[in-house]
Amino acid sequence: MTLQPILVFDFDGVIVDGLLEYWSSSRQACLQMLEGNHNFKLPHDIPNAFKQIRPWVNHGWEMVLLAAELMDLNSSLVINGAKSFTDEYKKNCDNALSKWGWNPQELQKSLDNVRQQALKDNKEKWLASHKAFSGVVDRLNCLKDENIAFAILTTKSAAFTSELLIHLNLHPTLLYGYESGTKSEVLFHISKEHLIKGFIEDRRVTLETILNTPGINSIPCYLANWGYLKPNDSINLPSGIHLLKTKTLMSPLANWP
Repeated sequence: MTLQPILVFDFDGVIVDGLLEYWSSSRQACLQMLEGNHNFKLPHDIPNAFKQIRPWVNHGWEMVLLAAELMDLNSSLVINGAKSFTDEYKKNCDNALSKWGWNPQELQKSLDNVRQQALKDNKEKWLASHKAFSGVVDRLNCLKDENIAFAILTTKSAAFTSELLIHLNLHPTLLYGYESGTKSEVLFHISKEHLIKGFIEDRRVTLETILNTPGINSIPCYLANWGYLKPNDSINLPSGIHLLKTKTLMSPLANWP
């Protein structure tokens, strides 16, 4: 185990707000999946339902599926609305996959291909579609003053995340994308070499999984209240998960709960 402790940060919803890019890339990936079918159209502006469902999304491919469901006027999402869809999110996603005859791997590949092309065609535009949350980048760059390293653990591809980190002038000690396995697996790996001082995430269910995973259940967990939270995520948090507000983030780590 190294002497320098480390903070581990999720990326989307904690460091950057990429909602504009999420919709743009998911929309394009969906249209490519349906290439040749001109009966479907998708707006360029982000649909409100897509914004509402974003806190439930765990993997990039789900956003491509959501785009397809929003395009189908007969889908349960369009007919019953976002709340009904999220009430049984996994079931509705599984049903949608079956309906379209798709699988997560091909949807993820389509999304990654769109992002790769966007980087090739207009790198600056793609990078600019991600906005860092106010003050977060500066705070991460100041962690070195407290002798704290930081790592990025994301469900985005490590390659795309690396491009964004360079754009934001962030240089984490460690970077793990979805290719590295589940967040629990990666945190367990990190814990073998670093003292993890905290894991900052905007998905409560992910933090609850960490708390229930032997070997990493003592890692301090922080729910970023500026991220993509579900309406009730910050209510009655279990012991071991602390609601992290921006004011606390900006304070010395020694002052965190």
